[in-house]
Amino acid sequence: MSWHAEIEELQRLKKLAENMGGEASVQKQKSRGKLTVRERIHHILDDNTFHESGALAGKATYDEEGNVKTFMPANFLLGTGKIDGRKVVVGADDFTVRGGASDGGIKAKQEYAELMAHELQLPMVRLVDGTGGGGSVKSLDSSGSTYVPINPAWDHVVKNMGRVPVVAAALGATAGLGAARVAASHFSVMVEELSQIFVAGPQVVKFGMGQDLTKEELGGAAVHRASGAVDNIASSEEDAFMQMRTFLSYMPSNIFELPPVEESEDARDRREESLIEAIPRNRRRPYKVRELLEKVLDENSIFEIGKHFGSSTVTGLARLNGHPVGYLANDPYVLGGGMTRESSEKIERFVDLCQTFHLPIVNFVDQPGLVIGVDAERKGTIRKGVRAISAIYQAQVPMIEIILRKVFGVGGAGMINGHGLHQRYAWPSGDWGSLPVEGGVQVAYRRELEESDNPEELLQTLMEKMESIRSPFRTAEAFGIEEIIDPRDTRPLLCDWVEDAYKRLPQLLGPSSFTMRP
Repeated sequence: MSWHAEIEELQRLKKLAENMGGEASVQKQKSRGKLTVRERIHHILDDNTFHESGALAGKATYDEEGNVKTFMPANFLLGTGKIDGRKVVVGADDFTVRGGASDGGIKAKQEYAELMAHELQLPMVRLVDGTGGGGSVKSLDSSGSTYVPINPAWDHVVKNMGRVPVVAAALGATAGLGAARVAASHFSVMVEELSQIFVAGPQVVKFGMGQDLTKEELGGAAVHRASGAVDNIASSEEDAFMQMRTFLSYMPSNIFELPPVEESEDARDRREESLIEAIPRNRRRPYKVRELLEKVLDENSIFEIGKHFGSSTVTGLARLNGHPVGYLANDPYVLGGGMTRESSEKIERFVDLCQTFHLPIVNFVDQPGLVIGVDAERKGTIRKGVRAISAIYQAQVPMIEIILRKVFGVGGAGMINGHGLHQRYAWPSGDWGSLPVEGGVQVAYRRELEESDNPEELLQTLMEKMESIRSPFRTAEAFGIEEIIDPRDTRPLLCDWVEDAYKRLPQLLGPSSFTMRP
């Protein structure tokens, strides 16, 4: 006897599972401009690499002879596949079955996906489309009791943050646990006009808070573009998948491996002539720092993260001579590049990301310091700023500082570990101190200016005197700055540095002394 009959039944059940929530539910999903869960998995993975686990999990009805009559699959798919040839774990909600809520699925599948990523040391890809939590209160009628909630597999969700890269996409209205699964990642993205993220949906908010809002008004891209709840906004599902793939291309598969180095087509000795005039001589004039970064980092390698949150600081991933690095920079167009509460949170999280996955950091500094004023004080900016600085001091990955212009106060001083080996280089436009000379002179010489018959003339005399003293060459004479460089030499210098940095990385592999948090 053979097992042909069982194999045929296995294939039949798999075919039923591929129908997802049924034709009507699938068409409803498509009518909203959304891909199905299986289409999403196909788009994000390399062709023909998805190996599904748990396809037969679901709810079946049987005839009198014990044969399956109907089958409704669980609304969570999981398995392994490849992205750019490297294996990953994928966990994806199927909104066509009970709107992605856990009362339409089997929570063990979600738990198994997180466990699989942890134990196999593979990146975790979450495609979230639903609440993922307890589902409708109606389910209590059949269960006959309430329950003390527990977040499925959250122990491994937390552990994975310190072990493997985790990327998540919000691909519909995600609430509660669904929203938490998006946030508990190293990189998250939502789709404009398609995704919403909230702790509780509009109906619950209306009942509990008296606020009558649409899904978009409550948690759409316009709300979260600068909230910090997600990192990036995508224009379409396909764009979201491309961003997730791009992020992972800079990451090792786990903390025990080095970031993947690629062959670079960009000359390591490229010297951009325009860098000599990139920083205006007028210190009050801003400049476009992103254009500057493009002239130093590998061409077409820059992937910015969190552009609209804490926007006085620019963070992202890039390559130097094919080597993945993290970069920090200040945007002088936003509060002069100063450290706000939000940008401090952004710096802390980003530095922790680079530390977790052993990416060297290039810090392009034009830092006037922590922002001042009563609004900043009410936000407790000093505490958040100190946390960001502490993250920089705790980081063990190689870090290099390119001083473009300002380095002032506590914020400026904290952009590199000032008590270690200073790998820092200044452009001739460097300007530094405990506070800017312009404001410092008026504070330091306040009495003399008040008593002067011609305070404007005295101020001008004092400023002319200070102008020569503030020259970066004076600082170099005292070895207060190790090296002043021609801006055009920045890329060759960094390409040399990054190769040395990668030689040091093997001794840093493994877990950090602290687990990264979202």
